[in-house]
Amino acid sequence: MSKKNPNLEDELSLFQDAVKGVKKFTHDTIITRRQQNSKVDKAKVSSKETQNHEFYFSDEFEPHLNEHGPTQYARTGVSKYEVKKLRRGIYVPDMYLDMHGMTQQEAKRELAAMLAACIKESVSCACVMHGIGKHILKKKAPLWLAQHPDVMAFHQAPLEFGGNGALLVLIDIPER
Repeated sequence: MSKKNPNLEDELSLFQDAVKGVKKFTHDTIITRRQQNSKVDKAKVSSKETQNHEFYFSDEFEPHLNEHGPTQYARTGVSKYEVKKLRRGIYVPDMYLDMHGMTQQEAKRELAAMLAACIKESVSCACVMHGIGKHILKKKAPLWLAQHPDVMAFHQAPLEFGGNGALLVLIDIPER
């Protein structure tokens, strides 16, 4: 014996009368063009920024760096005292780049992006961790950094920032 509740039947008939003539949605998500374009535009802008800064890095250019002792460089006109401050760890890096496991092209692209980000965010000291490994990035990173016009100086990092496997970079921040 099944007893049906008369109230349920009334409610069902009322509901069916209320939704009579309503069509079912086939797709209820609206995708606007602006949202898609803004994501694409941001990707284009960030890739253009990286490409603009990647221009400075040539694999054929070799600056005169001291091969004896720790890796160091100071642009013409930069005091040797600034390099000494880097060596002693007086400048504390605000941005870090870890290049472990990257290919040369990836490392070059990431280094360019990091320098662009440092300039954009007014970060004057950064740490580039190239690692030791097969000495490929350890040899290339200083050559790339010496080519960038906004790099004032760099020095092998003190032990607390990576020692032989890292460089502290002093960046010239243009006034806005």
